[in-house]
Amino acid sequence: MATKDKNIWILIVFILSGLVIGGLLGELAKQVDFLWWLGYGESFGLNSPISLDLSIVTITFGLMFKVNIASIIGMAIAIFIYKKI
Repeated sequence: MATKDKNIWILIVFILSGLVIGGLLGELAKQVDFLWWLGYGESFGLNSPISLDLSIVTITFGLMFKVNIASIIGMAIAIFIYKKI
C-alpha cells in the first residue's frame, strides 16, 4: 500500500504520540549522567495567553511548544513505523 493511500489522521496520531513519548523520555533522561543530551531542547510559543473579550464570551488563546532531542527522535521513529505498516 502506497503512503498516499494511507489516512493522514493516522500519521498525525503517530507523530503526536512519538513527540509525547519522546518528550517524556527526554525529561526522564535529563537525570541520567550519560543521557543528559536527550533532554536538551527549547521552548517557544506565547508566554502569556491572548484574551479576546466579546462581552458575552471571553476566548483565551495560548500555545507553547517544548521540543527536545528525544522528542525529535520519537517523531522520526513514529514516521518510520507509519511507513512500514
